[in-house]
Amino acid sequence: MFALTPFEKRSYDLFNAFHDFEDDFFKSQQLRSFKTDIRDDGDKFVLEAELPGFDKQDIKLDITGDTLTLSAEHKAETEDKNKDNYIRRERTFGSYQRSFDLTGIDTDKISAEYKNGILELTLPKLAETKPETRRLEIK
Repeated sequence: MFALTPFEKRSYDLFNAFHDFEDDFFKSQQLRSFKTDIRDDGDKFVLEAELPGFDKQDIKLDITGDTLTLSAEHKAETEDKNKDNYIRRERTFGSYQRSFDLTGIDTDKISAEYKNGILELTLPKLAETKPETRRLEIK
């Protein structure tokens, strides 16, 4: 049984004391987020969010003003009869949320696709409006 229980090597030292404290605090609070990549494809931005293990219905995309809020929630299985028999449990349950600024994005044309644990959002840029030039006639 003890061979199945992983453990971490702890090395507290003066130079990393704050870093170790911060890691311990945040790990114990289970505050985690998901990773995203954003690339500029000229006429649009493409946002890819890594959300493995989520079902499509657990992911929500909300737009409020110029802010896109991406949230996802893992729900704990309550019918697990052997839940107290775990030696170690690393998979987390909870909600995750990130917000992104949509300034310069055509929010009516945003599209989303979820496949193989990756949520891909296509964020088309607003077309640049050039000021109209005209000549006034002098009377």
